[in-house]
Amino acid sequence: MKWREWDRNLKIRLYGEGAINILFWMFFPFMTIYFERSFGKDYAGLLLVLSQAFSVVASLIGGYCADRFGRKKMMVFAAIGESVTFVLFAAANSPWMDSPALTFVSFSLLGVFGAFYWPASHAMIADVVSEKHRADVFAVFYTSINIAVVIGPVIGSVVFYTYRFEMLIAGAVITAILAGVLAYFLEETITVKERVKEKGKGAITAIWEELSAYRVIAKDRTFLLFIVAGIFVAQTFMQLDLLIAVYTSEVIDKQKLFEIGNWSLTLTGEQAFGLVLAENGLLVALFTVIVTKWMNQFKEKRVFILSCVFYAVGITLYGLTQSIWIFLLAMAIFTFAELMVVGIQESFVSKLAPEDMRGQYFSAASLRFTIGRLLAPVSLIVSNYLNYTMTFLLLGFFAMCGALIYVWMFTRLDKREGGA
Repeated sequence: MKWREWDRNLKIRLYGEGAINILFWMFFPFMTIYFERSFGKDYAGLLLVLSQAFSVVASLIGGYCADRFGRKKMMVFAAIGESVTFVLFAAANSPWMDSPALTFVSFSLLGVFGAFYWPASHAMIADVVSEKHRADVFAVFYTSINIAVVIGPVIGSVVFYTYRFEMLIAGAVITAILAGVLAYFLEETITVKERVKEKGKGAITAIWEELSAYRVIAKDRTFLLFIVAGIFVAQTFMQLDLLIAVYTSEVIDKQKLFEIGNWSLTLTGEQAFGLVLAENGLLVALFTVIVTKWMNQFKEKRVFILSCVFYAVGITLYGLTQSIWIFLLAMAIFTFAELMVVGIQESFVSKLAPEDMRGQYFSAASLRFTIGRLLAPVSLIVSNYLNYTMTFLLLGFFAMCGALIYVWMFTRLDKREGGA
């Protein structure tokens, strides 16, 4: 689908959301470090679990609200909410106030408003793009996110610690501008007639129906194993802005990355983490298509299992060193594990799902990330009682458990298909 064929709504959002994503990645990865230093690992872990719980609840009703009130209204509402929250966030980190508690409230509210924004955003793409071009458009938006992951952490590794108040004020201004642009230029893509269908359904009913869809996993044991394996593996890749962030910031004080004659490039722990995170985003942006095409040549069983093995190697290697260069090597392995499955996961869910239940299956499949995201911050608490090395080894063990569950799942799947 050529750029000139894109709907105006999509062009506006691509630029607007691109700016917001860069802003987001300037502070989000460093919040775990901030909370750990403010509250300690135990409380930081519990608070991050609580924050994710708020976002999960919001995401359950985000889709309902997008259908009930319209895509445009929800996106404008969420952008206004983010702008107000950034003002609160800035106040908590201003020259006149330093409040970690208010910072946590602001951080959680940003997660909630984001959970309201993104279902409407994705639904709008489905509204205005034909099915044959939809994957290409989503890929462009996905690429823009990964460009933000490259740029944001590098800037944030300096700005977050030096100019946090100014950065958050800029966030309030940028999101306010985005809200104004969306309100003035965006066109609603869902009709009143379509919204009427949802009027007799309350928010509680919508949440209950969403939760009821997950009952499908109790009836399909093969699919249940897929969910459980995904939750185990999620404990590794969800650590990118959690345990990996805290560990990198603690073990690196000032370490030389390059030295040429009398000149050297020295990084602090926070800057090293920003570099590692940027590496992840850059590799994803550059190699997603290439690796996906490569992986399509192999059987799904081999790809899923080897992805778990690479996750285990990457996360374990990361915890066994304090060298920036080994961190970069470990992150390359870690990212390759991510890229191996990014292109085949959705098609695999489609393969498992009966044709008349695909919506329920995709909804239930998201539990891999929902539950994984809720459990991942517990690693911070664990690292407070075990040492970092043992915690990283435990995460590597979880990834290998995921591999074993995939072996079990594909064994069941082969028997089911053989008996069909």
